[in-house]
Amino acid sequence: MRTKLKDLLGILDLEQIEVNLFRGHSPEDRWQRVFGGQVIGQALVAASRTVEGRVCHSLHAYFLRPGDPKVPILYEVDRARDGRSFTARRVIAVQHGRQIFNLAASFQTPEEGLDHQSTMPEAPEPERLRSEAEIRQELVDQVPEQYRAYFERERPFELRPVAPANLFRPAKTAPLQQVWFRVPGALPDEVAVHQSVLAYMSDMTLLDTATKPHGVNFLDRRMQAASLDHAMWFHRAFRADEWLLFAQDSPSASGARGFSRGAVYSRDGRLIASAAQEGLIRIRD
Repeated sequence: MRTKLKDLLGILDLEQIEVNLFRGHSPEDRWQRVFGGQVIGQALVAASRTVEGRVCHSLHAYFLRPGDPKVPILYEVDRARDGRSFTARRVIAVQHGRQIFNLAASFQTPEEGLDHQSTMPEAPEPERLRSEAEIRQELVDQVPEQYRAYFERERPFELRPVAPANLFRPAKTAPLQQVWFRVPGALPDEVAVHQSVLAYMSDMTLLDTATKPHGVNFLDRRMQAASLDHAMWFHRAFRADEWLLFAQDSPSASGARGFSRGAVYSRDGRLIASAAQEGLIRIRD
């Protein structure tokens, strides 16, 4: 796990190759396309590298084309505005000469103000739950060959679902999901690192929430699924190497698209971030 954490930090430590231009790489995990959370995290790192003394409070991103994990991704940052309190950045990710992703992020000078939040929902403590890695290991022999590498790979994150679904016989349930997650190792103290890691993790389960009422998941051969856009708002300080509860719901699915949203709480009940995503959930004959 320490090796995977080192790999994660390496993935997020972009190489600067020119002013406002950065290069990122993908892990060698044999997956067919770049994971969306990785691109969000790397793009946020690129934007953060051009900002001083201000903290990202929101980001909005669109996935335009599948990323190729075999070649580097170039991130070009547009320094859209530097105001007295807020800074705006736009990031374009390019592979093979084509734009695959874009992100807009806003940064703010820290300040005090009005304060309220929603109440953290009840959930079992993470120590009472089985990890996703343990659950997947028990099922790996039943997994089709094309998904086996994905199941067997070690992840730099630890996930503990509150109510694990049966991956091979998914029941039709309410579009709700709770997952505890964290990086099981000490991260550097920089705020941008923790925000980028959380952005990376936030893309792992959101789209699944929209499929729950329909009794399907990514193992269904009829299912074509992909993230279309992703938004995040950072509300309060947090650490991504401590347990965080990701409470998710999906209020709508229509037009072969599912919409999901999530609230991220620290263990002591603070609402530290919110996320929303729309994704393709197309059922093919």
